[in-house]
This record gives sequence, structure tokens and C-alpha cells, in this order.
Amino acid sequence: MKPILVTGGAGYIGSHVVQHLQARGEGVVVLDDLSSGFRDAVLGAELVVGDVGDRELVPRLLAERGIDTVMHFAAHTVVPESVADPLKYYGNNTSATRNLLASCAVAGVRHFVFSSTAAVYGMPASGAADENTPTAPINPYGRSKLMSETMLRDLSSANPLRHVILRYFNVAGCDPQGRIGQSTRNATLLIKVACEHAVGKRDHLSVFGTDYDTPDGTCIRDYIHVDDLAAAHLRALDHLRAGRDSLTLNCGYGHGYSVREVIDTLQRIIGRSLNVVELPRRAGDPPALIAHGERLKRELDWRPRHDDLEFIVRTALDWERKRMAA
Repeated sequence: MKPILVTGGAGYIGSHVVQHLQARGEGVVVLDDLSSGFRDAVLGAELVVGDVGDRELVPRLLAERGIDTVMHFAAHTVVPESVADPLKYYGNNTSATRNLLASCAVAGVRHFVFSSTAAVYGMPASGAADENTPTAPINPYGRSKLMSETMLRDLSSANPLRHVILRYFNVAGCDPQGRIGQSTRNATLLIKVACEHAVGKRDHLSVFGTDYDTPDGTCIRDYIHVDDLAAAHLRALDHLRAGRDSLTLNCGYGHGYSVREVIDTLQRIIGRSLNVVELPRRAGDPPALIAHGERLKRELDWRPRHDDLEFIVRTALDWERKRMAA
């Protein structure tokens, strides 16, 4: 088979997908500028260091390697940073994706799997979203991803390229075998930050808002293990190779846990209390955000293996402990 180009394959989610692809014998070329990814997260695959929006490098790479499938993860993903520096996000997430798509169109790329986000939904009134829920992103990160979705759909309407858009909910956990993990600098995601605090990298854990209209007053999120999410990408690839239609799919388990439930789980694992600091709400945090994920199971015959909060937290903690010991 022709090799697959994985942009952002040295990052958190991309590197886990690369690992799954290699495990089943796929040829992989990783393109990553290493601005937020890590060279040592690319285990055995070819790594090309460069910008996904480079209109000279990308066409040459596609042609020389005979690539007909692209999995696109390269993006900035920190919501507060997107609010503070929106043009950085529109430049990297939207403009660079436009350039990538242009290169794919010229090279005759047939299959495109796109890493999107539940942030495109904004704050759905019910706290849950299916693929038909109106998109109303409330920050530049979500808007930059939604713009990329639109470009991809429009290109697919005018070009033989077909796609699967995967809208991630809250991705967490790490490779169960501990080979790679989430090494994101200045992380903001709850489970990652909580585990950093548990191993002594942070002196406290901040909880933003304890007065939401939820059972314990804290926000509820749908946490999906990165290993299950990676498996969904391979199912998306199989779907496209089988000649099936383009799709947009939510990636979540269909239920959520509150911030306090996550903290309680981690405290139970480590056998002690965390230093939790309660702070006011952050602007734009919905009380709950949960996926209706039945379409993912139905369309791709995907079945999660790690739908267990303790397993998710434990693998994240194991990775932080490994990093501390290195």
C-alpha cells in the first residue's frame, strides 16, 4: 500500500495514531514542525521536519512518496491562547490547512482524515451534541477548525477526494504500554494537569467554577481514551478505502464525568488528597459537553476498549511518573 502522510504525527494524538498504523503494517510518513510535538514520540516512522502549509515541501513530499491518504492533526489546540492570539490560530489551523488541501488536490490525494473538535458546537443548550447539532463555536480555536471543515467539504464536492471529519470530545490518557504519552508543554486539559500536580510538577490544581447547574457544581465532560480515538482513525481509513461516502462523526463515549469525579478518581489511585484551589468560572466553559456517539459506532463499526475513567486516569498518571523518572 502507498504510505500515509500524518501531519502533526509527533504530537499527542497524532503519535498514537502513527503507532496504531505501524502496528498493522502501514507505511507512514510524519510531517511535523516540532513546535509542539516531540521527535522521540515518532517511534520507527519516517519524520520530515517542516510546516504543513509549505507550498513547496508538501507537494514534493506527496509526489515523491506517492501518497494518496493524508491524516491531518497539525494544529494549535489551546483555547485560552486562541482567544489571546487569534491570528496565530487562523494562520496555522485554517490558512495552513487551506494550503495543505490545495497541495492534496493537485497531487490527486484520494483520502483525507481530519482532526476536528467538539469546540465547533460551542455551548449546546442540552449539554449534549450529535452531528446535526448546530455549530456555534465561541472561540477562535473552534472557529478555525470549523472553517477547515467547510473547506474540506467544499473541496470534496468539487474533487474526487473523500474525507472523514472526526470531532473529538475530551481526549485523555496515554498508550497503555507506556511507550508514548501526552507531553504537551503548558497543558491546560484537566486530567493531564491533575496528573502533573500528583507527581509534583505543579503545586496545586485549579478548579474553575463550582457553581454550575450540575450534580456537584463542576463542569461535566466526555473523556475518551486516546487509544480508542486512535482506533477510530484506522476505522475511518478503512471506510474511505472501501469507497464509502464522506462523513462527519463525533468521537466520545456518550457520557461524562465532572471535574470533582476526575479529582476523586485520581486521589483514590494515589491514596492522598490533592491541593485543589477553587477559582471563578472561566468565560466560555459550558456546564456540560457530551457526545452523542452512536453514529461513529454505526458507520465505522467502532467499539471502545477503554471506556473507564480509572483506566484513563491511571494511564495518564503512569506516563507522568515515567517522565519524572527519566
